[in-house]
Amino acid sequence: MADLPLVLGIETSCDETGIGLVRGHTLLADAVASSVEEHARFGGVVPEVASRAHLEAMVPTLERACETAGVRLADVDAVAVTAGPGLAGALLVGVAAAKALAIGLGRPLYGVNHLAAHVAVDTLEHGALPEPCLALLVSGGHSSLLRVDDVTAGVDPLGATIDDAAGEAFDKVARLLGLGFPGGPFVDRAAASGSSVAIQFPRGLSSRRDLERHRFDFSFSGLKTAVARWVEARERAGEPVPVADVAASFQEAVCDVLVRKSLDAATSQGIEDLLIGGGVAANSRLRAMAVERAEAAGVRVRVPRPGLCTDNGAMVAALGSEVVRRGRTPSDLDLPADSSLPVTDVLL
Repeated sequence: MADLPLVLGIETSCDETGIGLVRGHTLLADAVASSVEEHARFGGVVPEVASRAHLEAMVPTLERACETAGVRLADVDAVAVTAGPGLAGALLVGVAAAKALAIGLGRPLYGVNHLAAHVAVDTLEHGALPEPCLALLVSGGHSSLLRVDDVTAGVDPLGATIDDAAGEAFDKVARLLGLGFPGGPFVDRAAASGSSVAIQFPRGLSSRRDLERHRFDFSFSGLKTAVARWVEARERAGEPVPVADVAASFQEAVCDVLVRKSLDAATSQGIEDLLIGGGVAANSRLRAMAVERAEAAGVRVRVPRPGLCTDNGAMVAALGSEVVRRGRTPSDLDLPADSSLPVTDVLL
């Protein structure tokens, strides 16, 4: 294993400063510094706060990762960094740090796509990716279905959210119910004691007419609005809001649509492996529903452990490791940070 290149990954696309060290498919260190508590009082991520937090956390997190892995910076063979998509200021901190390290160490630099990294991280848990596979990426900013033939060469987008992503909907419903931020874990915990069939919330883009134009696309804005109106009606009537039932019924609606469209896409593409990634992939109901329904459809499911689903440096290092292994051309030192980098651009 010592002959395999040691890849350093840097992730700063949102509110987590992540440093990962990977050799082949082996994770040596995954150090994360989160600024989520600084954003919680605002009910969402504040870009300027996130950027400053990255500046303050970068060096200590880098040192912690090297100490955990038992390596020196001089041992690193390549540097990978999230170049986009994400918050512009936050991305700039990571890209600038990666450039400094690449120049100082005399090592190649690879600017990679955040979304592709969420796919590649599963190699650290389950080994090489099946080719092809179908990836469902669900997070605060993205709900996408991707056909992945080679995660280092490009991915083929089959569908995406047309308004609120799943993670955004979880955050907004959590706020509506008086739960914490980020909303996903709080809704998941509240739903555990509720009934998923107590309230029949709508399934976005699932009607026959919608499926003709948006078969593999997602929409959670209408669901979020339906939850808000249901809660408001209870409050106007002076009746208590059954938080657990609302959380469970909302969560069921989200997961139902995500899993149903994913399996439909896999079947239509003739793909037998479904990979689920992104922060919402840590949701317990999504994981259970996907495995249950996929088994009946003859589709295998791969989901990284929850700690690898959220943003982290390990996923960037994992993609960097794949890029290096396949001999892809390194990025130039004038590598930009691209906040709207399309998922089809895996390597800049």
